[in-house]
Amino acid sequence: MSFFKKLFSSPKKEIEIEPINMSAVALDMHSHLIPGIDDGAKDMEDAIHLIEQLVGFGYRYIITTPHIYRELYPNTAKIILEGRDHVREELKKRNISVQFDAAAEYFLDEHFMDLLKANEILTWGGNHVLYELSFDSEPYYFKTATFQMQLAGYQPVLAHPERYLYWHDKFSNYESVVEKDILLQLNINSLSGQYGPMVKKMSEKLIDAGLISFLGTDTHHMGHVHLWNTVSKNPHLKKLVESGNLKNPGLVNH
Repeated sequence: MSFFKKLFSSPKKEIEIEPINMSAVALDMHSHLIPGIDDGAKDMEDAIHLIEQLVGFGYRYIITTPHIYRELYPNTAKIILEGRDHVREELKKRNISVQFDAAAEYFLDEHFMDLLKANEILTWGGNHVLYELSFDSEPYYFKTATFQMQLAGYQPVLAHPERYLYWHDKFSNYESVVEKDILLQLNINSLSGQYGPMVKKMSEKLIDAGLISFLGTDTHHMGHVHLWNTVSKNPHLKKLVESGNLKNPGLVNH
């Protein structure tokens, strides 16, 4: 094409995508909605408002997952389940129709290993365990911990793997963990660019490779909810939701 043709040609139109309703996904299995126990919902009003937003997006079942990270959020199963029950009572009072349960997002450290040995792990969907790694570097006992989880009968689900920058130049690491039956959970807002262009690009690459098994909102506050307008028409989100790879819907009545 000549310079003048390029200059005066009409810009290529992007294909318009209808906003995605998450009723097809049905279940959110990563959020922080127990009031006041981690960096998520601040109080009950905040928690209920966030839950209402997720229901509005189409979710029918929410499994909230407060942090268990001894150095920052020394939560216990008792603290989390009591908090869950308080939220359930409030949802019932307000006639908000949603299934609400709780587990945890475990930080992979020595404390987690102690909980694993003691069989004091909160699970969802039967035997699933959501856990995250350090954002600085891969823990040296990552493979051992994963093997111990599987040996104990748990299904490991690695939270937001797209955010571990130290894996970005080693895509084979993602393929390797999936081959070892570790399921990968993508944060929806990673596709919005919230965590930067590199994380967005890796999110797209993982979706294209068919490596994502779970989709989570990782909702902490209204800032995350507001990003929905940005991501609801994302073509890669549409591709993932329609791929048939997501296991979220199959756990709704588990």
